[in-house]
Amino acid sequence: MIKGVGVDCATLLIACFNEAGVVDGKVEVPPYSPSWHLHREEAKYTDFIERFATEVFREPLPGDIIVWKFHKSYAHGGIVTDWPNVIHAFIGRGTFEDDALANQMLTTISERVPEQGEPRPHKLYSVWGT
Repeated sequence: MIKGVGVDCATLLIACFNEAGVVDGKVEVPPYSPSWHLHREEAKYTDFIERFATEVFREPLPGDIIVWKFHKSYAHGGIVTDWPNVIHAFIGRGTFEDDALANQMLTTISERVPEQGEPRPHKLYSVWGT
Protein backbone atom coordinates (compact mmCIF):
# COMPACT_ATOMS: atom_id res chain seq x y z
CA MET A 1 0.00 0.00 0.00
CA ILE A 2 1.99 2.92 -1.34
CA LYS A 3 0.37 6.25 -2.15
CA GLY A 4 0.31 6.80 -5.89
CA VAL A 5 1.17 3.18 -6.65
CA GLY A 6 -1.85 1.22 -5.50
CA VAL A 7 -3.19 -1.52 -3.27
CA ASP A 8 -4.00 -5.19 -3.44
CA CYS A 9 -7.22 -6.70 -2.14
CA ALA A 10 -5.93 -7.00 1.45
CA THR A 11 -4.56 -3.50 1.78
CA LEU A 12 -7.68 -2.08 0.08
CA LEU A 13 -9.79 -3.45 2.94
CA ILE A 14 -7.44 -2.11 5.59
CA ALA A 15 -7.10 1.33 3.97
CA CYS A 16 -10.88 1.71 3.68
CA PHE A 17 -11.69 0.62 7.22
CA ASN A 18 -8.81 2.58 8.76
CA GLU A 19 -9.81 5.74 6.88
CA ALA A 20 -13.48 5.33 7.83
CA GLY A 21 -12.52 4.85 11.49
CA VAL A 22 -14.36 1.52 11.60
CA VAL A 23 -11.54 -0.36 13.32
CA ASP A 24 -10.03 0.60 16.68
CA GLY A 25 -6.61 2.11 16.09
CA LYS A 26 -4.65 1.80 12.91
CA VAL A 27 -4.49 -1.74 11.52
CA GLU A 28 -1.22 -2.46 9.74
CA VAL A 29 -0.49 -5.25 7.27
CA PRO A 30 2.94 -6.85 7.62
CA PRO A 31 4.84 -7.43 4.34
CA TYR A 32 3.85 -10.63 2.51
CA SER A 33 4.41 -12.33 -0.83
CA PRO A 34 1.59 -11.76 -3.34
CA SER A 35 1.65 -15.50 -4.07
CA TRP A 36 1.57 -16.77 -0.46
CA HIS A 37 -1.86 -18.37 -0.98
CA LEU A 38 -1.00 -20.52 -3.99
CA HIS A 39 0.29 -23.59 -2.19
CA ARG A 40 -0.79 -23.10 1.43
CA GLU A 41 -3.88 -24.02 3.32
CA GLU A 42 -3.10 -21.51 6.08
CA ALA A 43 -5.95 -19.15 6.82
CA LYS A 44 -3.74 -16.03 6.94
CA TYR A 45 -6.20 -13.80 5.06
CA THR A 46 -9.29 -14.76 7.05
CA ASP A 47 -7.35 -14.90 10.35
CA PHE A 48 -6.35 -11.29 9.73
CA ILE A 49 -9.90 -10.20 8.81
CA GLU A 50 -11.27 -11.93 11.92
CA ARG A 51 -9.19 -9.54 14.04
CA PHE A 52 -11.73 -6.80 13.26
CA ALA A 53 -14.73 -8.51 11.61
CA THR A 54 -17.08 -11.42 12.34
CA GLU A 55 -18.20 -14.08 9.88
CA VAL A 56 -21.92 -13.75 9.14
CA PHE A 57 -24.37 -16.06 7.39
CA ARG A 58 -26.90 -13.93 5.54
CA GLU A 59 -27.28 -11.95 2.33
CA PRO A 60 -24.44 -9.44 1.77
CA LEU A 61 -25.05 -5.87 2.94
CA PRO A 62 -23.18 -2.65 2.05
CA GLY A 63 -19.91 -2.46 3.95
CA ASP A 64 -19.58 -6.23 4.35
CA ILE A 65 -16.36 -7.98 3.39
CA ILE A 66 -16.66 -10.90 0.98
CA VAL A 67 -13.75 -13.32 0.67
CA TRP A 68 -13.32 -15.96 -2.04
CA LYS A 69 -11.30 -19.16 -1.96
CA PHE A 70 -8.51 -19.28 -4.53
CA HIS A 71 -6.30 -22.35 -4.77
CA LYS A 72 -6.06 -23.78 -1.24
CA SER A 73 -7.16 -20.85 0.90
CA TYR A 74 -9.53 -17.91 1.18
CA ALA A 75 -7.25 -15.32 -0.35
CA HIS A 76 -9.16 -12.63 -2.27
CA GLY A 77 -11.61 -10.14 -0.83
CA GLY A 78 -13.63 -7.06 -1.53
CA ILE A 79 -16.11 -4.67 0.04
CA VAL A 80 -19.80 -4.97 -0.80
CA THR A 81 -21.26 -1.69 -2.06
CA ASP A 82 -24.74 -2.83 -3.15
CA TRP A 83 -24.90 -6.60 -3.66
CA PRO A 84 -23.83 -8.02 -6.07
CA ASN A 85 -21.58 -4.99 -6.61
CA VAL A 86 -18.23 -5.11 -4.82
CA ILE A 87 -15.05 -3.05 -4.84
CA HIS A 88 -11.90 -5.17 -5.05
CA ALA A 89 -8.37 -5.01 -6.44
CA PHE A 90 -6.41 -7.32 -8.73
CA ILE A 91 -2.74 -7.16 -9.61
CA GLY A 92 -2.45 -5.54 -13.03
CA ARG A 93 -6.06 -4.38 -13.02
CA GLY A 94 -6.15 -1.99 -10.06
CA THR A 95 -9.10 -1.21 -7.83
CA PHE A 96 -12.54 -1.30 -9.42
CA GLU A 97 -16.22 -1.95 -8.81
CA ASP A 98 -17.43 -5.27 -10.18
CA ASP A 99 -20.56 -7.42 -10.34
CA ALA A 100 -19.58 -10.41 -8.18
CA LEU A 101 -22.23 -12.62 -9.75
CA ALA A 102 -21.29 -11.78 -13.34
CA ASN A 103 -17.50 -12.13 -12.92
CA GLN A 104 -16.78 -15.74 -13.90
CA MET A 105 -13.49 -15.73 -11.99
CA LEU A 106 -15.34 -14.94 -8.75
CA THR A 107 -18.23 -17.34 -9.29
CA THR A 108 -16.50 -20.44 -10.70
CA ILE A 109 -13.29 -22.29 -9.79
CA SER A 110 -11.01 -21.87 -12.79
CA GLU A 111 -7.78 -23.23 -11.30
CA ARG A 112 -6.51 -26.61 -12.45
CA VAL A 113 -7.81 -28.57 -9.46
CA PRO A 114 -10.31 -31.45 -9.19
CA GLU A 115 -13.03 -28.90 -8.29
CA GLN A 116 -12.50 -26.91 -11.52
CA GLY A 117 -15.83 -25.65 -12.89
CA GLU A 118 -17.65 -25.86 -9.55
CA PRO A 119 -18.96 -22.76 -7.72
CA ARG A 120 -16.18 -20.82 -5.99
CA PRO A 121 -16.54 -20.93 -2.18
CA HIS A 122 -16.81 -17.61 -0.36
CA LYS A 123 -17.27 -16.25 3.14
CA LEU A 124 -18.93 -13.07 4.34
CA TYR A 125 -17.74 -10.86 7.22
CA SER A 126 -19.14 -7.80 8.95
CA VAL A 127 -17.25 -5.24 10.99
CA TRP A 128 -20.55 -4.59 12.79
CA GLY A 129 -20.91 -8.25 13.80
CA THR A 130 -24.45 -8.76 12.57
